[in-house]
Amino acid sequence: MKKAFLIFLPLFLFVSCDLLEFDDDINNNPNSPSEASGPQLLANAMRYTYDTSSNTSGQFLAQYMSETQYVVASLYPQEGTSFYGWYQNPLVNVETVINTATADNQLAVAKILKAYFFWHVTDRWGDVPYSEALQGSDNITPVYDTQESIYNSLFELIDEGIGHINESTSLDSDIMYGGDMAKWRKFGNSLKLLIALRLSEIDETKAVEEFTDALDLPIMDSNDDNFAYQHLDDQSNENYWYNQVERQSREWWALTETLVNIMKPVDDPRLPVYGEPARSDGEYRGLQIGSDPVDENTEEFSLIGEDIRQQDATIHLITYSQVLFARAEAAARNWTNEDEEVLYNDAVTNSILQWTGSDESAGDFLVQPNIAFDSSTAIEQIATQRYVHLFLNGYEAWAEWRRTGFPALVPSNGNDVPTRQAYTSDESFNNTESYEAAIQRQFGGQNTIYGEVWWDED
Repeated sequence: MKKAFLIFLPLFLFVSCDLLEFDDDINNNPNSPSEASGPQLLANAMRYTYDTSSNTSGQFLAQYMSETQYVVASLYPQEGTSFYGWYQNPLVNVETVINTATADNQLAVAKILKAYFFWHVTDRWGDVPYSEALQGSDNITPVYDTQESIYNSLFELIDEGIGHINESTSLDSDIMYGGDMAKWRKFGNSLKLLIALRLSEIDETKAVEEFTDALDLPIMDSNDDNFAYQHLDDQSNENYWYNQVERQSREWWALTETLVNIMKPVDDPRLPVYGEPARSDGEYRGLQIGSDPVDENTEEFSLIGEDIRQQDATIHLITYSQVLFARAEAAARNWTNEDEEVLYNDAVTNSILQWTGSDESAGDFLVQPNIAFDSSTAIEQIATQRYVHLFLNGYEAWAEWRRTGFPALVPSNGNDVPTRQAYTSDESFNNTESYEAAIQRQFGGQNTIYGEVWWDED
């Protein structure tokens, strides 16, 4: 019996395989697709939004945090910083959607996100690859577009994205707004408004045109509209600061003297959220950026607040308060007929509400000297309170400091605050011609952290 079975088994298998026909996709697992869908690509791109805020580099540039130990990055070293990750991850994902999607809302979100990420990139480095970027092996040496041309393209890109929005349908896999396209419309218009304000010192005519255009459209009108990234109670998607401080027990950062000296004298209700009292005496005390790394730093100065380092913390990226501060500044610059004092008060009130969960303390806070609105110092007041509001959104606060000059930041152990991030040395080898043209055009041939980007030119 066994011999007969062994003899006939190969024949049976041969005949069976010959008679059966298999589909071409038999080896494809439907539960593990080899190609991502548009919503999946967009969700993956959204996963990178928090990185425009959650890192240490931006906090040192904006002087929100000092290093208590291993004092290196806060001394503003001269080496370059790579922008490759932005192109290889979120930007290539949104570009794929733009080139392949047919669904309106997918196109809308892809274009708005592309504008958001490129705004972040160009404000950090200056001229960067844009018009020839994201072509893969078809073009591995893209030209660097001027920041002015990139800004003009961002306005057009946002308008195109908003034009695709269909509020009668939702968007699958939307981890930012849960598929609510009305909120994406508000975010897109608010983003355009903030980008326009960045041009205040270089091209006021263009700035006013784009700003007022956005203001006439639906924009954020409450903290519920904030463009925010929600972390989870899960190690695979947890808050950066939880991972660093709680999981890895790193007490490497304290609030800066710059920040605490603005907040403590006026009993700012946000300070207990941002940091903890010093263990030595229970006082809020900021550490001067670039200070020597002595053991006492963790005891004598205010470390990161408990709320900030929660595993599932919400990271606010573009907020209603930012929009209100922008509108207050525009009114103070006579771009609009809005009431700058009312807008300033609303901005501060909603900032306190966002950070503390209550606005009950806002009234008393706003009547204090140096906080109560004064039209003669309006730009400085607005800029300073915007800086306080943008805590941990360091790159954005740094950009606003470069634009307005407020608040006064200080040298770190003798090194001035950088005015841009330098290109990585890899670019001088990988994309030599475009790289050299870019640094010659912008910075006289010097790839330096003290060059001025286009909108920051004196």
